[in-house]
Amino acid sequence: MYWETLPNWVWIIYYLLIIATLGSAIFSVIRKKMMILSFITIFITKTIPIISIINSIGREKGVDEFEHLVTHLQQGSPWAIYAIISYLYILVWWVMFLIKNKESSSLLS
Repeated sequence: MYWETLPNWVWIIYYLLIIATLGSAIFSVIRKKMMILSFITIFITKTIPIISIINSIGREKGVDEFEHLVTHLQQGSPWAIYAIISYLYILVWWVMFLIKNKESSSLLS
């Protein structure tokens, strides 16, 4: 195999973050908090890896996944724009999730 790829530790962190995000969204659905945002998060965490893998299959020799994403983002590829917006949404999701849980725990004490 002649393709470049990111180090294994990057992939471990990436997939742990995706799994943790999916788990927190399911947890929020069960608790009936932020229902619409939770369903959006569940959808995004299931589609980002699939779309990214499918679109990274044909990347050029010597280009890793991140470089491929950045190149296609600069070219305006819809999948790259979707991926970046989704990653930003996940970041906002975690901020909101942690704030809501902190508020809930401070109300209980």
